[in-house]
Amino acid sequence: MEKAKELDIPLIEDNPYGDLWYEQEPPLPLAARNPEGVIYMGSFSKVLAPGLRVGFIVAPKSVYGKLTQAKQAADLHSPSFNQRVVAEVMKHDFLKNHIPTIRAMYKAQRDVMLMALESEMEGLDVRWTRPVGGMFLWVRLPQGMNAQDLLPEAVERGMAFVPGAPFFAGEPETNTLRLSYVTVSPEQIRKGIAALAAAIRAQLAK
Repeated sequence: MEKAKELDIPLIEDNPYGDLWYEQEPPLPLAARNPEGVIYMGSFSKVLAPGLRVGFIVAPKSVYGKLTQAKQAADLHSPSFNQRVVAEVMKHDFLKNHIPTIRAMYKAQRDVMLMALESEMEGLDVRWTRPVGGMFLWVRLPQGMNAQDLLPEAVERGMAFVPGAPFFAGEPETNTLRLSYVTVSPEQIRKGIAALAAAIRAQLAK
C-alpha cells in the first residue's frame, strides 16, 4: 500500500466478506488507512439478504462522478426499493446485532464441514482449506481428477459444488472445487460430504 501511495496509484479493495471473520478480527481496511488512495467495495448481500443484491463503494470524492457514470453505463440503477430497505436497516442497530449472530452460525457450520471432511475423506488423498472467514471452503482432489467430470457423479448422489477451474486467472487447476457451508443445515452438510466422498471413490474406481 505504501508503494502505491508513493506512486499515486489508486488501489481497489474488494471486501464483501470482511465482516464474516471467525477466529480473529481482521486489521482495518486499506481504505481506512489511505482514504484518498483506495476505492473500497462491499456488499449487503453477504450479511443481510442475498436477494437484495445491493453493494456499496467508499471512494475519494474526486472519483465519484466517474464511478456514477460507470454504474449508469453498466445497468442504469440498482433497485430503489432494495436500497431503501438497506437504508432503513442502517438507521438502527440491526446489522450491529445481526452480523455477530450469522458469524457464529457460519463458524459452527464451517466446523461441521471440516469434521465431516476429516471423517469421510480419509485415505482419498483429498486436501482442503480451513477458512478463517467467509462462506466457502476450497478442496483439492487427487492429482489427475477433474472436478468438472466429478460433478455429475456428485449430483447423482444429491450434492453439488462449484468446480474450481473458473476461479484461476492463469492456468487452471482442474482438480479443485469450492464448497459452501452457509446455506445448509449441519445434517445436510454431513450428508453432502458423505455423498462427495462416495462420488470421489466412484471416480477413482473408473
